[in-house]
Parts: sequence; C-alpha cells; structure tokens
Amino acid sequence: MNGAGSLTVRVYNSYEDVIIEIEDNGPGIPEDIQHRIFDSFFTTKEPGKGTGLGLDISYNIVVHKHRGNITVLSEPGRTCFQITLPIEGDLVGND
Repeated sequence: MNGAGSLTVRVYNSYEDVIIEIEDNGPGIPEDIQHRIFDSFFTTKEPGKGTGLGLDISYNIVVHKHRGNITVLSEPGRTCFQITLPIEGDLVGND
C-alpha cells in the first residue's frame, strides 16, 4: 500500500486450526491476475522494484512447512489474505 490506508490483522481459532487474516483497503488485486500471485517471479512492479518471490515464499512456508493453506479474496477497495494453520500435529521440519 502506498500512502494512507488501513491494515487489519485478525487472529482466531476453530477446533483444529488457527486462522490469520490480513486485510487492507487498497485498490485490490485485479481478478485476471489473482490466480498468478503465488507464482515464482510474478510481479506487477516495475523492473528492479521487486523480485516476485514474497508471496511464493509465503505460500511454500505455510503450505509445505506447516501443512496449512493461504488464500486471497480481493475486490476493488479490499484485499484479504487468509492463512490457516493446524493447531496440533507433526509439522514438516520439526525433530
């Protein structure tokens, strides 16, 4: 987000998961690119301004390391990322 705006973080749990929601009131993510935002090296920024790895790395940590899920809901004026993580159980990488 550039300039003024709001960012809201909510955390709550269900019986088996903790859910983290990160929401802003920015311009939203255009519908035609939403399916690509977790792809490696995908960016909408100008050359030299971003690597396109942030959401890819986040997705891999949440899904592959913690057996969770990450989704996005976006429309003009609102984007919300929802991360769901299991509360218990063996996690990849834990010894």
